[in-house]
Amino acid sequence: MTKTFSWFRKIAIAEGISFLILLGIAMPLKYFGGIPIAVTIVGSLHGILFIAFMVLTWEVKDEPVVAGWKKNFNWIVLCFLAAILPFGTFVLDKKLKKEQDGR
Repeated sequence: MTKTFSWFRKIAIAEGISFLILLGIAMPLKYFGGIPIAVTIVGSLHGILFIAFMVLTWEVKDEPVVAGWKKNFNWIVLCFLAAILPFGTFVLDKKLKKEQDGR
């Protein structure tokens, strides 16, 4: 496993956590608690992590672990969908860990 792929998995988890915090904590604070700064802060952090995740998605597209996804375009689409669905990056990470371990 390369260092870039290791970073990809770490950023994927961080992006997933930030998305859940944005949806589950920051947005309710904004709309029900009248605290819009929560979305500003968490949303900015999530945006940075999302961009990092997509950049690393591109960077690891030729990794051996990812080779099983057939085509690079499928890999990029899959990662994008994982990033916009709640818990998507966690499911993706679990699949990648299984492939990496050879199961």
